[in-house]
Amino acid sequence: MASIPNLPPGTAPTLALVHPTEQEKQIQFRLNSVEWRGALSPEAYLHREAELSKQELTRDGGITYWILVDTAQHNALNPTSKSRLPLASCETYRKRALVWRDGKVQEIISHGIGSVFCAPHLRKKGYAGRMLQELGTALKTHQTEDKECLFSILYSDIGKKFYAGFGWEPFNSSHVAIPGTASDRAAGELPAAQPLYAEDLQELCELDESLLRKELESRSEGSRIAVALVPDIQTIRWHHVREDFVAAELHGKPPKVKGAIVGSEKGKRAWCYWTRMWGNENPQETKGNTFHILRFVVEENFEGDVATAKAAMLSMAQKEAQEWGLEHVEAWNPSPDTVAAAQKLYPQAEVVDRDTESITCLQWFPEHSGNIAESIDWVSNEKYGWC
Repeated sequence: MASIPNLPPGTAPTLALVHPTEQEKQIQFRLNSVEWRGALSPEAYLHREAELSKQELTRDGGITYWILVDTAQHNALNPTSKSRLPLASCETYRKRALVWRDGKVQEIISHGIGSVFCAPHLRKKGYAGRMLQELGTALKTHQTEDKECLFSILYSDIGKKFYAGFGWEPFNSSHVAIPGTASDRAAGELPAAQPLYAEDLQELCELDESLLRKELESRSEGSRIAVALVPDIQTIRWHHVREDFVAAELHGKPPKVKGAIVGSEKGKRAWCYWTRMWGNENPQETKGNTFHILRFVVEENFEGDVATAKAAMLSMAQKEAQEWGLEHVEAWNPSPDTVAAAQKLYPQAEVVDRDTESITCLQWFPEHSGNIAESIDWVSNEKYGWC
């Protein structure tokens, strides 16, 4: 009689993807804080996650928590307990998105997947993979009462292969970085950049969304499908609440400057939003701390040199990075003029193609053949989409 091979626990038919209770959620937060608390203490990390769950982006179902459990184990070992053993966990963020296909722009919802976690003692058993397999199916119809969902995204910190095996294919993941120290190298040739504050951003985000729609609508017939996450105010504020919380913990106050703008006449301006991320618990050290450009925006009738304008904004970013103890300033998937801007301030700057951390990945739900990254354009694939 042929022997039956031992199958990994992650293939068990009794496994199910469910939403955790508050107690189960807190168990996972305490476990995954080792991975994602950065400069925060474990308790501060719990407080930050609670605060982030109350934002306009995340409340009213904007964030959904998921865990993988073994229903048989729960029933057999804990018949009267309401608490289950989470075998793997993650969360998803509902995001507004735009898709251009067949000559039309469609607004849809997308889901960004974050905090994929499996406790060390449960790893290499197939639990994370099973959770992702179940999640990919669930997200196709999750919260689609009003709008269709055509894709989901995630940002891999474990390279390009693992998530690709479950349908999230890696897209271009590059950045350009310059030191987080103020420099006068190009000061004489740069236009004046003015700081942006929280109260300035809503109007600019609305204009930004309008420009993004126009960019997609202008695509020529026969172009590849294009997708873009909407850089709305809810998304930008979420990043800034996260930033403010950590800054208050480390430095006793939140930063006021949230971006920079060049020009004052509507229709002829360029601006950027940014955020600060601290990974070092010592406020006196800069290593592991990054100043991220969330997004660059250039209006249609901007009359100056775009690279020079971006250099002016990056120069202000360097000053802010130095003030707040950040090692370098980074822009994701930079355009040629962003690279040129960085090199005006730091000639050694070059594009770095990431292959292990923050790999942008996308799963396209409609049926397709071939490599999605080669048949779909991810427009404006910048840091603002990260979750």
